[in-house]
Amino acid sequence: MGSTVLSLRIDGELLDRLRSHAAKRGMSVQDYVVRTLIREDFDERFKTAVDETERFYGSEPASASVSTSAAPSPTPSPEDHVRPSAGIA
Repeated sequence: MGSTVLSLRIDGELLDRLRSHAAKRGMSVQDYVVRTLIREDFDERFKTAVDETERFYGSEPASASVSTSAAPSPTPSPEDHVRPSAGIA
């Protein structure tokens, strides 16, 4: 995978904050911004995958589902579902 140059103009105050955040992590501003963009892209792709999975398996409310089997299936509680942002700061 190659690399490409991205040039952008940002406010001086924002650049100072980026420098501060990068310095706390021992990184350059460039590395900090790239890492932040990669993390944001991952979060977005992960959320999309979770949403597509929920649509595929059909997440309908428990009261709307009718079971035709002899034994009722357990309804998962909201705590059983993991959201894409769980544990990601």
